[in-house]
Amino acid sequence: MIKAIVLTKDNDRFAAGVRDIGADELRANTAEADVTVAVEFSTVNYKDALALTNAAPVVRRWPMVAGIDAAGTVLESADPRFAAGDKVVLNGWGVGEQHWGGLAQRARFRGDWLVSLPTALSTRQAMAIGTAGYTAMLCCLALQEQGVVPGAGDILVTGAAGGVGSIAVSILADWGYRVVASTGRSAEANYLKELGASAVIDRAELSAPGKPLQKERWAGAVDAVGSHTLANVCAQTRYGGVVTACGLAQGMDFPATVAPFILRGVRLIGVDSVMCPASKRELAWQRLAADLDRTKLDAVTMEIGLARAIAIAPDLLAGKVRGRVVVNVHA
Repeated sequence: MIKAIVLTKDNDRFAAGVRDIGADELRANTAEADVTVAVEFSTVNYKDALALTNAAPVVRRWPMVAGIDAAGTVLESADPRFAAGDKVVLNGWGVGEQHWGGLAQRARFRGDWLVSLPTALSTRQAMAIGTAGYTAMLCCLALQEQGVVPGAGDILVTGAAGGVGSIAVSILADWGYRVVASTGRSAEANYLKELGASAVIDRAELSAPGKPLQKERWAGAVDAVGSHTLANVCAQTRYGGVVTACGLAQGMDFPATVAPFILRGVRLIGVDSVMCPASKRELAWQRLAADLDRTKLDAVTMEIGLARAIAIAPDLLAGKVRGRVVVNVHA
């Protein structure tokens, strides 16, 4: 028997709890999988928190083992790319939504969904990074690919004290960019400066409805917030600048006009981590292993046990959790 966080919904009555699952039940509910993984660590991302609280229709199949991330050791594999003893990491692919996920002591996944864990990273470090950090790296790489170079001007990171934001601040600062961090938590200013932010602004400067075009401020941006914040970021981006968008903490809406795009040539780049092709995933994890400051990673990470993952979810949604949450599934 293994322990897992199982989400159930019966006649609209939602429940989340830790319970035992047998090998036969796991196999029966993961028939599409061909690799069995002994999970060592998972994490709680924003999407996980939505699922754990039923705050949004993230889960598409019931019952569901939660967890969109996992890192651990292969136990059995029918996929020739993986063998028993290999260290692997998983992010996205509908796991924890349509397929049983990683907040469990054992999981079964398709080999197509797995990435070999770089040897420089432990499974705990991989989950300290998690989908949030991997998404942050995709955003930072997108800025580079679009030609935004250090010295081009200030780079804004919104939702900077959260999981994506914290790691984006750290990566960009270490790459030599001048980073401006936006947060609604003024008490986190020193924390963000320790990660490398050159300046910290209040999210209130960006979160209310604004003009279609505003004073040019940003050479580039990483936005995990959406809604009016993203609209204002685009309206403030300099001629030819680039905004990467990956989240919706403020909302899914985008109350903007075409003005920044047709009058200033601003480029808005959508960043998806769920169905991202394997080649981009592997590059992102290689760069995370090579470039991410492990000392800073430790500074943005807390570790909890499996049961506490449910309790911490409302705080994460409310913006009360700094950085990243690692879940030791055996604690």
